[in-house]
Amino acid sequence: MKDYLKLLVLCMTLLCASAWSTQAQDEVLTSVAEEVAQADTVKVMSAKMGRNIKNVVIVPEQYLTGDQERRYPVLYLLHGADGCYSDWSKKTNLDALATKHSMIIVCPDGQDSWYFDSPVDPKMQFETYVSKELVAYIDEHYRTYDSPHMRAITGLSMGGHGGLWLGFRHPDVFGSCGSMSGGVDITKFPNRWKLDKRLGKYETNKKRWANHAVINLVPTLKAGQNIIIDDGYSDFFYQVNLDLHQALLTHQIPHDFIIRPGKHSWNYWVNSLDFQLVFFEKAFQKGYKHMKP
Repeated sequence: MKDYLKLLVLCMTLLCASAWSTQAQDEVLTSVAEEVAQADTVKVMSAKMGRNIKNVVIVPEQYLTGDQERRYPVLYLLHGADGCYSDWSKKTNLDALATKHSMIIVCPDGQDSWYFDSPVDPKMQFETYVSKELVAYIDEHYRTYDSPHMRAITGLSMGGHGGLWLGFRHPDVFGSCGSMSGGVDITKFPNRWKLDKRLGKYETNKKRWANHAVINLVPTLKAGQNIIIDDGYSDFFYQVNLDLHQALLTHQIPHDFIIRPGKHSWNYWVNSLDFQLVFFEKAFQKGYKHMKP
């Protein structure tokens, strides 16, 4: 009887060990699968805002299957007002675009922030989040280059404002920046897109609004960044983009400026992204020269 009990205990021990081993193996496989996903949603903690922010991160196929020592440039791609971090991935095939252009694409959730640090809302500090906290996270967790020559930022509408706002204010972070149908002069639209919740009422805060408009950053710029701006003839932001183009010309800031037929629509932006990716890929090719010893 004692020998039988000993045998029973031994069998149960072996079964438990086998089950534990299988469970551990499944966990390892799951972890590996998560690590090699081409597209993933990651939460990044913002110390400035005291909360987690979601982001879509897309790596090119060659990041997973090629040389595991190779590093890649990064494009930060911003959504518009009333949008979210997953907008771009729902409207176009970012996996294929990242692979075609050999770059990592990061789509942060900018909520309705306009991508600056709100002076009135401590929970809307997205300039700090994108330009510092998110960039630091991506550089730590992915094979990137810690260099402005290998980072670009652009976006649509509110994200177009954000791409130029962050690019113009942080040339030491983003060597290239762009805008698609960007709201580049917010002072012309004082009652739209929750801007008053970020800056206060326009009537009593005109200077603050002016200080947060992309077009008013132009006198502070220096030549050297790779800048691309485009808009459609039928877009309600057409005139402010034309004004920005003229301001850049006046201050002799080199940039690409493209006007094409189109409205404020996803059809325009998806098409626009193709043009801008070619522009940024060329900028990154030039940037590789700065990476070589």
